[in-house]
Order: sequence, then C-alpha cells, then structure tokens
Amino acid sequence: MTLRTLLLLGALAVPALTACDKGPSKSEAATTTAAATGLTLGGGVKLKESVAIAALLADPMKLNGKTIRVEGMITDVCPKRGCWMQLAGSQPGQKLKFKVTDGEMVFPMESKGKWAVAEGVVAAREMTVEETKAAAEYEAKEYGIKYDPASITQPKVAVRIDGTGAVIRDKQ
Repeated sequence: MTLRTLLLLGALAVPALTACDKGPSKSEAATTTAAATGLTLGGGVKLKESVAIAALLADPMKLNGKTIRVEGMITDVCPKRGCWMQLAGSQPGQKLKFKVTDGEMVFPMESKGKWAVAEGVVAAREMTVEETKAAAEYEAKEYGIKYDPASITQPKVAVRIDGTGAVIRDKQ
C-alpha cells in the first residue's frame, strides 16, 4: 500500500470511529435532560447529582458553604416578591427554603405544587434559643399560625440554600 492509500483509509476511518460516540449514557442524558426542561431561572442547574433534602437537614453543618443541587416539590413561594421558594423533603414536615436576592430571580406563585431542581450554596447557622423563638414568632405572624414561646426550649440550626439557579417543571 502506498502512503497516499494509507492516509485515505485513515481519513475515512476517523469519521467512522467518531460516529460510534453516542454521547452520554442514558442515565447521564436523563439527568441532564430532566434538569434542563422546564422554566429555567438564574444560572440554571449545572450539577448532575442531587443531595436529598432529608440528608441535608440531618447534618446541615457538614455541607455548610458548599454548592449543591437539591430537588423537591414546591410547597410555598414568597408572596411579596417571589424571592424564595420552599421545597418539601421526603419526610413529613421537612422543608427547605431556597432564597435569592430580591429581583435576581422571581419564582412565580403558580409554581406551588410543581417540581424544582435547584442549585446554590448551603447557608447553615446555629441560632440561640432567643433567635429560634424570634424566628418562630415571625413565621407565626407571617402565616397566621399559633405560637407558644414556652414550646421552644432548644436552639435550632437555620438552613437554607442561597440560590444560583433553578429549573421548575410540572412533574418529577
């Protein structure tokens, strides 16, 4: 074979080899597609793996300051400026606030009941008993629920995600 024939065969073989590249695996493609479809807000979602809300709430200081991705049903949205949404965890009563700077992203009120894939930095802070009572009092006023200061005897850790991006879609 001549050098010219070898080069020609090599040139024909390269497209054939690259044509076999089918892109990401089905699971990678599903994860990327699932996060990408829907209403994209802010920088969207870039991380491929989600941290379970239950796992984050179980040990929030472990992930404090780290950028993570979470997923959950939207149970509430800021009624004033749309600057936060609340996501439900897998256990009853678990909720996680996803907060953004006012005006950076606006979560539509009609997002309640939809599924969110969200990304941001974990902000966990140990509060004093007094701060815990003040937060409970504020929440009681905001939502019109009963509040008994005597029921709070232990401090809690306040946990939220300072959001950088999200995708809201109709279903999981």
